[in-house]
Amino acid sequence: MQDPKINALQDALLTSRLQPTKPQPRPQHTVTNGEKPSFAEMLRSQQGLAPQAPNGELKFSAHAQTRLQSRQIALQPAQMERLEGAVQKAASKGSRDSLVLMDDMAMVVSVKNRTVVTVVDRDNMKQNVFTNIDSAVIA
Repeated sequence: MQDPKINALQDALLTSRLQPTKPQPRPQHTVTNGEKPSFAEMLRSQQGLAPQAPNGELKFSAHAQTRLQSRQIALQPAQMERLEGAVQKAASKGSRDSLVLMDDMAMVVSVKNRTVVTVVDRDNMKQNVFTNIDSAVIA
């Protein structure tokens, strides 16, 4: 005959194991126009990344726009395509902030945000140190 204390303990263990667990809340996803988010959008959301610009377009920060104007740099459509390709290559390698060297200029780009942070022409590249980058792409 078993001790009643052991029986009570066994019963308590069995019932505690059988208690239902509370479901964990699922992450919320933004849905626009009644459409479901794409797999890429959901993955970027889970990784804590910013949503991509429409059509993967690059943006230019206010600082970069000022530098373009003050240095009289006008990017041609072909150069923009090369720049976008360079940013895409950096993104495919997991880069966050990249130095893109193209023609006679250097650009620091936030790959994660797809934003050109600054632009430096050949004359202003001398004596410059580029910091807070984790990759360089020659386009």
